[in-house]
Amino acid sequence: MSSPPPVQPPPVDANSGLGVIAPLLANPEITEIMVMGARDVYVEVDGKLVLTPIRFASDEELMVVIRSIVESVGRRVDAENPLCDARLADGSRVHVAIPPVAVDGPLLNIRKFARGPLAMEDLVRLGSCSENAFGFLRACVVARANILVSGGAGSGKTTLLNVLSGYISNDERIVTIEDAAELRLRQRHVARLESRPAASDGKAIGMRELVASSLRMRPDRLIVGEVRGAEALDMLQAMNTGHDGSMTTLHANKPRDALARIETLVLMAGFDLPVRAIRAQIVSAINVIVHLERLPDGSRKVTQISELVGMEDDTITMQDVFRFARSGHDANGRVTGRFVATGIRPRILERMLEIGLEIPPEIQPLFPGAVAGAQ
Repeated sequence: MSSPPPVQPPPVDANSGLGVIAPLLANPEITEIMVMGARDVYVEVDGKLVLTPIRFASDEELMVVIRSIVESVGRRVDAENPLCDARLADGSRVHVAIPPVAVDGPLLNIRKFARGPLAMEDLVRLGSCSENAFGFLRACVVARANILVSGGAGSGKTTLLNVLSGYISNDERIVTIEDAAELRLRQRHVARLESRPAASDGKAIGMRELVASSLRMRPDRLIVGEVRGAEALDMLQAMNTGHDGSMTTLHANKPRDALARIETLVLMAGFDLPVRAIRAQIVSAINVIVHLERLPDGSRKVTQISELVGMEDDTITMQDVFRFARSGHDANGRVTGRFVATGIRPRILERMLEIGLEIPPEIQPLFPGAVAGAQ
């Protein structure tokens, strides 16, 4: 599909608070909405950008919608605070930029949340990953490996994090920490924390404070929606002090770039730590990196699953367990390829056998030496 079905712009609906873009939110084929002031509204369909016929009558009408969205989650946007992250009731991610930082009028971006919880089968059907690769990831979650999900913007990191969290047992206490609460975990025992920008009293509650607070909540698992600042140090320390099975996401172009970015973020904490000490913490804290990419055809795929194995001199060593091998393009321009196991026996299997967990049947044929233990 190259463009969404034509939609007649209705008048601003005070009940929905979304005005003329409400029909776009209801269209399941649209994954992202980009409002460029009163002049243009673009959407993403099948990974491609499409200009819609919908327009706001004025910047003022658009600002009514923007304020309705951000105020519904206790945030504010004005000339003194022209940038804002928020969310809709269904978990869709919202980012706002208004004048003076937005030169040609208010900008509104909505990344829609998938309707209904996705499962492994859904991502396999969509070609995002293979069944045996997901079997390995399930083994990692069950064995309480610490997992970092890396990738570029819009590559599907949060979606994958939601799917992986579904493998966590219902009898574990989970604490989630996010800038804007987007995760939708299926378990009942979930304590959700969300950062708060500076209020009228000038006090903000950032991710770092929330990570520190979460450690006092007796978590079995910590899930940090995205590490993007000095909280990276607190996250590593939490993973290194008994909170096995934690997960987080990070913006990076490659798994090796993700390690370098964590180093940079840790240094932002303000401590004069030697690089070798930081790398030693990373190796001790993180077991597996799952890397996603948004390919030129708009598809989102897991392209590498790597395991951290140690250090050689000052260099972190990794081994790929699965990777996506591209083979070309089909007649419709879609990227073709297959997910392949590298043949390297991952260390996480030894951990599963040591604690008596069953090796998932999806990966038993790939690692014939792994004998299922008793649960």
